[in-house]
Amino acid sequence: MHSRRTASLKQFPFTCKLDSAPIVLGESSPSPFNMARALRTGECPPNRAFDRYLPREFQAVSYLYWTPLVAALRAAEWLDELDIRKVMDIGSGVGKFCVVAALAGNAHYVGIEQRARLVAAARGLARTFGVADRVEFIHGNFDEKFVPDADAFYFYNSFGENLFDPDECLDADVELSDARYLADIAAAERMLRDARVGSYLLTYNGFGGEVPDGYSEVRVDRELPCMLCLWQKTT
Repeated sequence: MHSRRTASLKQFPFTCKLDSAPIVLGESSPSPFNMARALRTGECPPNRAFDRYLPREFQAVSYLYWTPLVAALRAAEWLDELDIRKVMDIGSGVGKFCVVAALAGNAHYVGIEQRARLVAAARGLARTFGVADRVEFIHGNFDEKFVPDADAFYFYNSFGENLFDPDECLDADVELSDARYLADIAAAERMLRDARVGSYLLTYNGFGGEVPDGYSEVRVDRELPCMLCLWQKTT
């Protein structure tokens, strides 16, 4: 993990390098029906086409903060191969990972997100793409009181924003600090240590902490814009 004092967006690459261009005014997008059909068949539309279904204020920054389609599709493939039924996304943002993975696979998804306006956007996205029956979003903080119920836990560098300079953060709506970062990492490591044997950990660009003893790597993809890894708790 990079130094907390020098952290920046360049050190925590949230962008999808294969399709990192922000939305261009005047571009058209497939209908939600056609977009959903493409994702269900394993096709990967441009991120900017999918991002047009986000509220306007989040469209231009989606490529910086949220899981690119190609990574969500690969994750859904792995989850189906291993018959993983319930996935919790820690720091689910606008719901992009949960909605895309639900369209591409069969698992149920629960996202926890600390910003209420992102939760509202995520719920709207799930309704737009017809997966609200398999995708749920909770407004809340991830901390030592958080006791999840899931077969797998997904992190996309969920706590890295705490280390950004103020002008690199999404907004000033929530507490962001070095102390918060350390507390969140400690809570995540505790949750993973306490998870039942057989649970899975899925990370895209890591989660900032150390994977506890007892986890074995079962899948890895280093060809994506950031590394996608899947571990299972075996002991």
